[in-house]
Amino acid sequence: MSDREIKDMQRRIDQGIVLAQERLVERSRLFNSTLVVNRGGRVVELLPDEL
Repeated sequence: MSDREIKDMQRRIDQGIVLAQERLVERSRLFNSTLVVNRGGRVVELLPDEL
């Protein structure tokens, strides 16, 4: 693979991760459930609106 192909693939992977995160937050709002995230080295449970 060329450098350009690698950069393009990485960009698409990054976009996919962002989209998955957005969908996860939206799903949590829809079902009124919490999310478990890492905040400052600690694992915490938050409501989607607290992000």
